[in-house]
Amino acid sequence: MSINSEQLLLHIENAKQGVQASFSFLLDAFWNDVYQFQLKRAKNDFEAEEITIKSFSRAFDKIDSFNSEYSFRSWLLAISKNAHIDQIRKQKNDWKIATQAQESSMANTVLDHAPTPEDQLITKQNLAELLLHIKKLKPHYQKMIQLRYFQEMSYKEMTEELNEPMNNIKVKLLRAKKLLLISLNAVKK
Repeated sequence: MSINSEQLLLHIENAKQGVQASFSFLLDAFWNDVYQFQLKRAKNDFEAEEITIKSFSRAFDKIDSFNSEYSFRSWLLAISKNAHIDQIRKQKNDWKIATQAQESSMANTVLDHAPTPEDQLITKQNLAELLLHIKKLKPHYQKMIQLRYFQEMSYKEMTEELNEPMNNIKVKLLRAKKLLLISLNAVKK
């Protein structure tokens, strides 16, 4: 996709104003660059895709900080590089925690894994609270979460259902999850 610099700057400015069509344009225009960059680093399709989604999410969250004197592609790749580094750090930390948890749980192995009535009640209450927070989201974000997690649709099925490009579906779903997490964390404070 060939992009002239005026068109690119116009879409960046529109994205700074919150115009969804410009976010979609930027995502479509630079998805392959960021994905290929991550594929070389991660050497794993799934991981490259996840980091690419995180990269765009971070970039779109911080689009106001983009300085048009620099290359947008380079800015995106720098964000993507940092997202990959964060992912590696998180994986190392998760591995350490999992190892420690496994060591400590070996001493406390319980044979009965069935939930107690108390556990079932807590699960119901947590689900009800989660549904309330989902209802606070904008309708299109509610729809994303509904299709993916309650109807268990694949990205491809969601693309067909909503008639949108898969990249948009992934970024919107990531954004919906992030907004839901913010809403849930606000209650805990």
